[in-house]
Amino acid sequence: LAEITGRVVHPSTYEVSPWLLLVVPTLGGLVSGFLVYRFAPEAEGHGTDSAIDAYHNKRGYIRPVVPLIKMVTSAITLGTGGSGGREGPIAQIGAGFGSFLATRLRLSDNERRTLMAAGLGAGIGAIFHAPLAGAIFAIEVLYRDPDFEAEGLIPAFIATAVAYSVFSMAFGLNAFKPLFAVDPSLEFTKPWALLGPLAVLALTMALASLLYVKTFYGIHAAFQKMKMPRMLKPALVAMLTGLTAVIIYFALANAHAAARHDALSVLSFGYGFLQKVLDPGSSTFLTSSAIADGSGVGFASTLLLIVGLGKILTTALTIGSGGSGGVFGPSMVIGGSLGAVVGLAFHKIMPGVVGYDDVVVFAILGMASFFAAAANTPVSTLIMVSEMTDSYALLMPSMWVCALAYLVSRRWTLYREQVASRIDSPAHRGDFIIDIMRGLTVRQAMTDAHRRFLTVPLDMPLAELGRIMTTTLQSSFPVVDNEGRYHGLFSLNDIRQFLYDSEVGSLAVAQDLETVALEPLTLEMDLSDAITRFAEEPFDELPVVDKADPNRIVGMLKRQDLITLYDKRLLELRTAR
Repeated sequence: LAEITGRVVHPSTYEVSPWLLLVVPTLGGLVSGFLVYRFAPEAEGHGTDSAIDAYHNKRGYIRPVVPLIKMVTSAITLGTGGSGGREGPIAQIGAGFGSFLATRLRLSDNERRTLMAAGLGAGIGAIFHAPLAGAIFAIEVLYRDPDFEAEGLIPAFIATAVAYSVFSMAFGLNAFKPLFAVDPSLEFTKPWALLGPLAVLALTMALASLLYVKTFYGIHAAFQKMKMPRMLKPALVAMLTGLTAVIIYFALANAHAAARHDALSVLSFGYGFLQKVLDPGSSTFLTSSAIADGSGVGFASTLLLIVGLGKILTTALTIGSGGSGGVFGPSMVIGGSLGAVVGLAFHKIMPGVVGYDDVVVFAILGMASFFAAAANTPVSTLIMVSEMTDSYALLMPSMWVCALAYLVSRRWTLYREQVASRIDSPAHRGDFIIDIMRGLTVRQAMTDAHRRFLTVPLDMPLAELGRIMTTTLQSSFPVVDNEGRYHGLFSLNDIRQFLYDSEVGSLAVAQDLETVALEPLTLEMDLSDAITRFAEEPFDELPVVDKADPNRIVGMLKRQDLITLYDKRLLELRTAR
């Protein structure tokens, strides 16, 4: 099986049993499927989507059993060869513990969501040796558009710093080293020459991310329709994943043993293979001597394509069918492999521009641009790849390829629970209504229909009021004195209290029904303030006056009118985006 430590293991030290490649993943899928669907169905899949959904739609609440089941099932799935990563499980595990802590402390829903996001970022920052990227990922992955959960950034910084330090206590100072070893002398020395080829790389990675998303959710949809017990589906798919690896292994029967073992990186993490791509000196197929002739380029490209495209299939099978694992780790392997292919192609076409050493640059930037396109997280991804490889010299070209790949891939995403922006999140419902209406006045909301209304004299009897009510759709009525000056307001609900008391009803007049203390709206009032007034008052209509003559009613504004205007304004803002 593909090793899971990230260290290069020489394949000559062990033999591959094709039967075990079928049996071991199947057993892992069987146990994982039973645990997930028996105890915590929310733990299926890559986990990050469940955390995003909990943030937006479930007040940040995650059942305490979910992170525990996710921890066990992810270890089983990945340890038995399922193709997946650690970011999805640790995202849901960290988010789950953040939610649990907030619930136990009886914090508000908003505070629970903040702790949930901080826990998500802390887990990712620690396990990928990328604390800054983990914190930013937690506030960026929630949205498809370039939007961030800004108030969660500082808590995420604190949680990620603590998690990273605790992680180092358990695993030693090696935890502070980058996840992948890259030649420290690696530089980006030809920006003008490479920006063109890197633009092609970004476009290629965007198209590859589309293939990834379509394959992932296509397989997910197919298995959702399959009529069989849900807990058996991960076992079936694990067997298909192992079968894919066996087919690839035997398809390379004529290749040397090292290449056949490298091809098995379509299973589990695949980080060992990616390390070979990023450090050609440890590779048997990317050394300068192997690339010196055309045949070497052809073989290396073939193997890279097999692992890159094969990883798309095996990850879609493992995670898309309900298996427990993440999609970030496989994305790094896919992006690194396919990025190296693009680098090799340019090296063959224009060796004077793209040298042998630049192939590693294409691999690293392929990692960044592929996941930025697939997940709509360009900022955290470019930082994470820089931290994982300790290649801050590539920060500028990372910005270039991540931005281009993101712009091309706006219509698809691996995380379907992402919402477009904060304004579209149920978690922020109501936060923006006042801001959207700010700048508009009551005068702008008034129409001729609003200026046609009925007023009631102070001494009008209840019986006459009842006859008037049948001739209008108005629900609130201004009470005026003999000179037409505003005195108070009553609604149809105020009349009902007298309808069933004939003695009192015969004596009641409009003045007995009115709410005297209610102040009318003004034409110059901001609509955001008008919304606040409607929230404070029980009336569906409020009178409007002009500041020049504050005692005379010039119109009646309905609560529904503001809702309609808000919807129109929101549509205009969304269309403008």
